[in-house]
Formats: sequence, structure tokens, C-alpha cells
Amino acid sequence: MPKNKFQDVVFTAIMATIMVYGMIVYNIALASGQVRGFIFLEALKELYIMAPIAFVLEFFIVGKIARHLAFKVMRPDDRPQLITYAISICICCIMCPVMSLIATILFQEISFGTFVRTFALNLPCAILWQMLYCGPLVRLIFRMIFREKRHVG
Repeated sequence: MPKNKFQDVVFTAIMATIMVYGMIVYNIALASGQVRGFIFLEALKELYIMAPIAFVLEFFIVGKIARHLAFKVMRPDDRPQLITYAISICICCIMCPVMSLIATILFQEISFGTFVRTFALNLPCAILWQMLYCGPLVRLIFRMIFREKRHVG
């Protein structure tokens, strides 16, 4: 969808922010054993730390690796939606363990078991959040920001 570097920065920033916010809410809900209104505010306290980390990782490292991996199973002439889904899944499969490790180090008891548990609980949620809600929402927001002019004639 992004057609130039500026659009890529905007798209990645929106995606990282919404994806990370959803995952922080999920993790706080898991830790507290409930979903209550305070969780949505509490998540903002971690967002300012985790969203920039996610942005830098995805923009400079993970996005390139994910595209490379996705095109190991996809062809450039495949349906664009399927290519988007393949890249999104690859990004989740790379970002989830990395972000789970970072969150474990920053916000939890540091142990291998805590990391494995965090990652195992986060991966299914991250993929579903990305594929069903966050991805479509971010693409909609992006299309609204960068409306293409249609030529009639």
C-alpha cells in the first residue's frame, strides 16, 4: 500500500502503535485476570515505550525479512490480498517472540519460562489481532489519509 518512504513511515507508525496497544491490553488483562476499563488506560503507560521499539524493529529489520520469507511461498503475481496476509503473518511470527522477550525483560520477572509463556500466549492473539482487526483497520486509516485521485476520462 505505501507508495514511497514517507507513506511507509506513516503506515508503519500507525500499525506499530495500534498493534502494540492491543497486545499490551491483552497482556495486562492476562496478568490481572480480568478486562476492566482501567486496563485501557494502564496500557498507555507501556505504549510510549513499546511502540517506538516495535516501529524501529519493523521498519528497519523485520519488514524486510518478512517480505523475503513471504515471497518464499508467494509469487509476485499472486493475489495482492494473499501477499498482504503472508507478509502480515511473517511479521507476527518474527515480531511476537522479539517483543515478548523485550516485554518480559522490561515488565516481568526475567526467566526463560516467563518468556516462553509470554510468547506462547501472545502468538495466537497477535496473529488474530493482526489479521482480523488491526491490519484491516490500519489499512482503512491509511487509505483515508492517502486518498488516491481517480482520473475520469
